[in-house]
Amino acid sequence: MLVIPAIDLKDGRCVRLTQGDMREETVYSEDPPGMAARWERLGAGMLHVVDLNGAIEGQPKNASLIEAIVKAVSIPVQVGGGIRSLDTVKLYFSLGVSRVVLGTAALQDRRLLDQACAAFPERVLVGIDARNGKVAVRGWTSQSATMAKDLVRSLAGMSLRGVIYTDIARDGMLEGPNLEALREMVECSPLSVIASGGVTRLEDIRGVKSLGPKVEGAIVGKALYDGKLDLAAALAAAA
Repeated sequence: MLVIPAIDLKDGRCVRLTQGDMREETVYSEDPPGMAARWERLGAGMLHVVDLNGAIEGQPKNASLIEAIVKAVSIPVQVGGGIRSLDTVKLYFSLGVSRVVLGTAALQDRRLLDQACAAFPERVLVGIDARNGKVAVRGWTSQSATMAKDLVRSLAGMSLRGVIYTDIARDGMLEGPNLEALREMVECSPLSVIASGGVTRLEDIRGVKSLGPKVEGAIVGKALYDGKLDLAAALAAAA
């Protein structure tokens, strides 16, 4: 199972938010490409990069910085946040990004999801961000009526790489992942699942891994940046 460090970009810096609140940010680095290189040196096999400005505004706002991150490392980089057009998908792949994550578009623009999968099979993931079981969109600023498990079931038969499931209530809280919700997602999903939100301790890594081979990895953010979780130890626990 992969342990995937998260690099969240806001106004050109590497930050972490609490439960997705843009007003509750902690700045961890003024040099995101340097941070990316650091995670690679420490053993990461993939990075998860989010354009937080893009998620709110609906178009890429940190593309040049993301290109610099891609150039700074030799490991795959997956990118999400504000990808709401096929042109944006193409832009990121042209910059060397390995995989893209569609969140809002997956719920509100199925045509785009179909087009992206057709153009780039097995390189698109759907980000399912849930609060109380319901999907949130537009950088978590808006709540839909769609249940996360219904959205994931609807993805059967598409040439997607997988889904990333984030429990918003746990994100940035250092309280551990919601394993029950994650287990339900794994059971419902026709695709591989990456867990995100709340992974803090080695026991959390083991708990996510215990959900079976359909779990591709766990995205870890605040716990790594705050020193609560050692990446080398996490990688060993996930192996």
